Parts: sequence; C-alpha cells; structure tokens
Amino acid sequence: MIPAEFDYVKAGSVDEAVAALVAGGEDSKVLGGGQSLLPVLRLRLNSPSVLVDVSGIDELRQVTDEGSSILVGAGVTTHEVMHHALVTAHVPLLSQAAGLVADPAIRHLGTFGGSCTHADPSGDMPSVAAALDAEFVVAGPGGRRTVAASDFFVDFFTTAVGLDEVLVAVRLPKMDGWGSHYEKFHRTAQAWAIVGVAAAVKVEGGAITGAKVALTNMGPTPVRATSVEAALVGGPATVEAIAGASGSAADGTSPTTDTHADAEFRQHLARVLTARAVTKAAGL
Repeated sequence: MIPAEFDYVKAGSVDEAVAALVAGGEDSKVLGGGQSLLPVLRLRLNSPSVLVDVSGIDELRQVTDEGSSILVGAGVTTHEVMHHALVTAHVPLLSQAAGLVADPAIRHLGTFGGSCTHADPSGDMPSVAAALDAEFVVAGPGGRRTVAASDFFVDFFTTAVGLDEVLVAVRLPKMDGWGSHYEKFHRTAQAWAIVGVAAAVKVEGGAITGAKVALTNMGPTPVRATSVEAALVGGPATVEAIAGASGSAADGTSPTTDTHADAEFRQHLARVLTARAVTKAAGL
C-alpha cells in the first residue's frame, strides 16, 4: 500500500528538527532509520502531514566516552551499537542484545534511539536501557532535558518524548567489572521477543554484590524485576541460588495473551529465562 501524502523536511541540526516539528504541529513525525515508522505508513496506520528526517544530523550519530558513562546518539544504528568498541568494552549488554535484533539489513538501518522511542513492548533495546538505568537526553522548544529510564517508557508505544521533541542521545553507565547477558525466546531467529531478559551481575568473592534485571514483553513497558534483584544481592553466585531468586521474576508483571503465547506461558518463560540470563551473566 502507498502511504498517504505528506510534506518532507530534511533537518540539518537538532534545533532545525525541533523547529520543523513545532511548525508541523501534532501531525508531524520524526524519521530516523525508518524501520518502525515506514511499515506503519505503508499500512496507513498513521498518516502524518509532515515527516522530519533527522538521519543526517551528525550529533545523533556519535558515541562518546563521558568518563563514567557512554553517550550513544539516538541515530546510531543497531549494527554500530553491536560493534562499536566503546559499547562492547563498557556496555556489553547493549552490544549483546543488539546482535539479536531482527536481521542484518534492519540492524544496518534501524537506530538505537528509534527503537527506544518506538517503545514496542517486545523490543529488545528498551529493556536493556531500563536494566542499565539509562538516561535519555531529549530536546524540545524549551531546551534540553534528561529523563530517567524509569520515567521514559510510559505505555504501549508511548514515551516521555513530546510531539515537538527529539531524542538526542542515551546515556548508559559503564558496567566495568559486571557480567551481562541478554536471553531471548522467539519463535524464529529474526522475530520479536515473546519474552526477553536483560541481566547484569557483579560478582565479588563468590557472592553477588550487584544485580540489574529487566524483562521484555511482560507488560506495556520494560519491567524491572526488582524482587529478583533484591533476592540476588548478598547471596552466593551459584546456579541453585540464582534459580531460587528467579522464581519471583514474574511477580507484578502483566503480560498479554496473543497468538504467540498466553500470559501464563510468558510468566513461566520469565522465570526460566531470568535464571538463564543471570547464570550466564555471573559466568557460571
């Protein structure tokens, strides 16, 4: 199907993009890699009057070492995130999860920021951002602001980014000394996650001294498995202890029932995959 007619603006800077969104009003949309938006346009599930193309803005394509964190531009592709030296060295969980997103063609075009702002509950990138307590840098008419991951994801396909705002970058704390793993269950190799688990664990002296766990597709937004984290910290880094702590992974979740899986099966998967992800992150 052919998309409905729209105006097109190629922004050269973040300020130009914001100005174009303001001028376009509530029917304007941001176009980055296009891997989420273009299929929606072709199906006419959305018919914006203006598309603001931000793919040529250099600032959005940078990965920067900030000392204690890595700042990943919203326009950095999934492929670049998967292979960038700063990411693989300091935020390996992001690189690991990026390698499981769709297929190489989509990874070369789709962007990290686009996946986060699209906020599909079955998307892998939002859960990684939630697990790592990422911060989102958002630009709008009033300037720039920083939004914590816990406040960024609002609901199904909804984030804190306003209609006249642009996601500029995502700040991720360095996870040096932590082990990490992303575990994903899907029906085919290139499909969305039926359930996924992003886990980062710090082990010292045979004990778990830090744990971060987030679940994919277990609710309208990424879900932090806080009960699992609390049960892990201070306990031994053993397969048995991890399995016991992972038993509460589905607590407080609200997964959907659809053609791929029912809610009960997703809750079962959350417990099993959490145990696998944390065990691998702990190096066991």
